[in-house]
Amino acid sequence: MVGKNFPRGVFFGDTHLHTNLSPDAAAGGNRLFGHDEVYKLAMGKEVTAHNGRRVRLNRPLDFLVAADHAEYMGLFPALDSKNPDLLATEVGKRWHQMLQSGPKEAANILIEFGNALRNGEDLVQSDRFQKSVWQTVIDKAEAYNQPGVFTAFIGYEWSSSRGGGNMHRIVLFKDGADKTNQITPFSSFNNNRPQALWKFLAAYEEKTGGHVFAIPHNSNVSAGLMFAPVDSDGNTMTVEYVKQRVKWEPLLEVTQYKGDSETHPAVSPDDEFADYESWDKFASFSDANKQEDWMYEREYARPALRNGLAMSADIGDNPFKFGLIGSTDSHTGISSADENNFWGKFSWHEPNPTRAMERFVNIPDMPQFEWEMAASGLAAIWAQENTRASLFDAMRRRETYATTGPRMRVRVFGGWDFTDADLNSPDWVERGYLKGVPMGADLPLPPNIDQVPVFIIKTWKDPIGANLDRVQIVKGWLDTQGRTHEKVFDIALSDDRSVSPVTGKAPPVGTTVDLSKPTYRNDIGEVQFTTRWTDPSFHIDEPSFYYVRVLEIPTPRWTAYDAAYFNLEMPAHVPMVTQERAYTSPIWFTPEQ
Repeated sequence: MVGKNFPRGVFFGDTHLHTNLSPDAAAGGNRLFGHDEVYKLAMGKEVTAHNGRRVRLNRPLDFLVAADHAEYMGLFPALDSKNPDLLATEVGKRWHQMLQSGPKEAANILIEFGNALRNGEDLVQSDRFQKSVWQTVIDKAEAYNQPGVFTAFIGYEWSSSRGGGNMHRIVLFKDGADKTNQITPFSSFNNNRPQALWKFLAAYEEKTGGHVFAIPHNSNVSAGLMFAPVDSDGNTMTVEYVKQRVKWEPLLEVTQYKGDSETHPAVSPDDEFADYESWDKFASFSDANKQEDWMYEREYARPALRNGLAMSADIGDNPFKFGLIGSTDSHTGISSADENNFWGKFSWHEPNPTRAMERFVNIPDMPQFEWEMAASGLAAIWAQENTRASLFDAMRRRETYATTGPRMRVRVFGGWDFTDADLNSPDWVERGYLKGVPMGADLPLPPNIDQVPVFIIKTWKDPIGANLDRVQIVKGWLDTQGRTHEKVFDIALSDDRSVSPVTGKAPPVGTTVDLSKPTYRNDIGEVQFTTRWTDPSFHIDEPSFYYVRVLEIPTPRWTAYDAAYFNLEMPAHVPMVTQERAYTSPIWFTPEQ
């Protein structure tokens, strides 16, 4: 990858956006935003929202996956148009009547939809209808895809909810209409086991010669299932299972509207920044599952990465070897992860004076409220060009990172002999590939046994956003006794701060947030960090991983913008300030066996 072919650009987009073809999106008020509207928005156009306001993204996206649920895809537009095939069914007739009865009755369809997912029960069976809707998805992506300008991927969401735990995956195709129209989406109604989905993906590639993978998401509400130490049948993982999982699921969506899944105070008690947009009131969307302490290490990325090291020692391969991205999971059709332009999880929570204190889904006893939504989720991809092929290949090799919304640029290379001259060279990126590996890759064995990993990192603030507070490296490792550990290293700090030798922590960066406006000033923090870091605790016989976390200075949260715009007094428990961040895909080291 050295020379003209190495990735020169970073591209920002959303791999997880719902249109009104998703039944829960439509039941949640999204009746206007179909594929034409979401693609126009993503490309920087302005459209009218349900509340009559004009909406436009602060900046266009480089790529988008309109990832509607495979289960009942296209149902609501078909009910609106009185599709005869659907109205001939009992459930179609009932849902049409509920839809015509108003928002409250329509919301009850969400309950039936959720129950159907948990029970694996397809109440509407029509292959002809499914094929017709899928062809519409393909045609719209083809119409808006502009290689080199804007990438419209063809994809959908496989929505398995085993026991109520969220096991959903985004299915993302590299290909165009000639291959994707040879299949229809494999849904959780076909089979709700991930292994069955992987079998379908393999069959697709064999049949069409195309390429596809899946992206798990919302591991934080998976009821401890996403990173369980067994397969989805409860059996011990085999090497073949691990190879299939790593092949078909190279990435994890680690941050989105329904919270952040990097880590949690329950599993990272020494990490002062672990409690970020945490969803921990419930384990899933089922009353059968309440959050229990044992679930956390099976729901968050960092403990999963740690457990993967230990399981690799037992199995012979690492089942939890994934890169990181963010995306929104917006059901409004509006892919905005900006605090000052947040349009809610569902369309019934487009900006209005009461939305923050309403339940995020209008279901009795739902413990989560709209103010707990995070205006979060962007996928950042280092690639040669903005095309389906280039972006897909970069995701496959995990050269990606997640941000919670801002478009900071982050680049890291790991190797054994990087110098300051490499870091400061105009061709530092080419040297990075020549002498080391990028995010998402594996460190080779060192040339000499006494060498230690060296990382060169550069980060740049979002050009229209906040300054940077710090750069950290998160390390996880497996010791020779079979125990896993983690440590967060502050490797670059703004404003001449340093790590205390007593506490091992750096003082806070401070804040310039003014909630009365709301606004902030870039009087603190840094525009850019350039640093080289050598692991001070490396042991050649310990498997390890390293990823970079970048923190911005504090800025107003979307709830602060709502409070100012609508002249509200938010309750004291509602957070008004946030500290946006980015997480890179890890770099792994595996000792010689």
